Amino acid sequence: MLEKVVIANRGEIALRILRACKELGIKTVAIHSQADRDLMHVRLADQAVCIGPASSALSYLNIPAIISAAEVTDATAIHPGYGFLAENAAFADQVEQSGFVFIGPTGDVIRLMGDKVSAIAAMKKAGVPTVPGSDGELPTDPDKIHAIAQRIGYPVIIKAASGGGGRGMRVVHSEASLLSSIHVTQSEAAAAFGDATVYMEKYLENPRHVEIQILADGQGNAIHLYDRDCSMQRRHQKVVEEAPAPQIDPEARRRVLQSCVDACIKIGYRGAGTFEFLYENGGFYFIEMNTRVQVEHPVTEMITGVDIVKEQLRIAAGLPLSYKQEDIVARGHAFECRINAEDAKTFLPSPGKVIHFHAPGGNGVRVDSHLYDGYTVPPHYDSLIAKLITYGEDRETALIRMKNALDELLVEGIRTNIALHQEIVRDAHFMEGGVNIHYLEKKLGL
Repeated sequence: MLEKVVIANRGEIALRILRACKELGIKTVAIHSQADRDLMHVRLADQAVCIGPASSALSYLNIPAIISAAEVTDATAIHPGYGFLAENAAFADQVEQSGFVFIGPTGDVIRLMGDKVSAIAAMKKAGVPTVPGSDGELPTDPDKIHAIAQRIGYPVIIKAASGGGGRGMRVVHSEASLLSSIHVTQSEAAAAFGDATVYMEKYLENPRHVEIQILADGQGNAIHLYDRDCSMQRRHQKVVEEAPAPQIDPEARRRVLQSCVDACIKIGYRGAGTFEFLYENGGFYFIEMNTRVQVEHPVTEMITGVDIVKEQLRIAAGLPLSYKQEDIVARGHAFECRINAEDAKTFLPSPGKVIHFHAPGGNGVRVDSHLYDGYTVPPHYDSLIAKLITYGEDRETALIRMKNALDELLVEGIRTNIALHQEIVRDAHFMEGGVNIHYLEKKLGL
């Protein structure tokens, strides 16, 4: 097993990684910015190293500082969590080249799956269902571009190959605006990502967002941990997730689950990963792969009993998977609400001091949070402050427990989006299950 791990992240995911390390007897090093000295995991880690000022660019994105922290503490591995450098291929390469274990896939695989064009090509080759599209970068010839759009059928969507988080995308409904939309998207992509490459796909008008969790050990073994529905979104940001995804065609589910496992083996994947799909009219369409642990991994843990972070650590230590596919059974249902330090109506961030924090409890309730009374939420980072997860033997029970848990959850001193979640879980269409990715924004009038 790994001897000592640097936790190259902050907030709730850093605390989650620390707990998994403790269970496996692994020593921990918490790196932190000057603004994060009071984080819970910094207090609990075996060692703590300040790596820079509040700015992410000078701390959590500072590769030399993170590797130096690993060197001075005699660590053996680095866990990137999610966000920041978690899907940075250069970081993974430099960690390995510096003699440490990167807890995740190789830099080459991160690079392959981080570029949307190469990822789609690799998935098509591996037999994963994809959205009809340009099959790579768009050509420069306008006639060829128009021909591709006509083959796909309008509406189409132009996407930046290096895009993410809802940026670098533009929907085109007619031939008249196609070329101008491509030029604008290319300019935006070059400015935002340093890469002007764009491609074209069929625009699915009312899809759901369904993703599949996998684990692979890089030794020829891979398994799936079933699926999650992440369709309740605002501006391409997930708000509520659940597992398994409701109202999915069983045969389509079986086929896509197996295709993801096969793809992991073919690309030599190592660690935890998530295949993201759009689901419409019984069909799955691959959009991207996240080569890291996901924010919403707890709902999968609740229905399968698998500790995904502990498996990440075991795999990084060179051990084979702890499970075979036949060991994995999805039981019951789970929900996760992302609790953010933001106004429930305007969505403006609300940093500040937490006067009082009370976490709900009871059967089937889990709270992943770094909050405590007196903690000050800084203004410099993502607004996620807690994840509220509930489990039940069926969807109805899990949802009732979520309603109760949200009513018990108390965060005083700052604004939060708890009221928004209370409204969502009582929404008639959400309670039925199967809403599409546009539902929440239409409900909110955005």
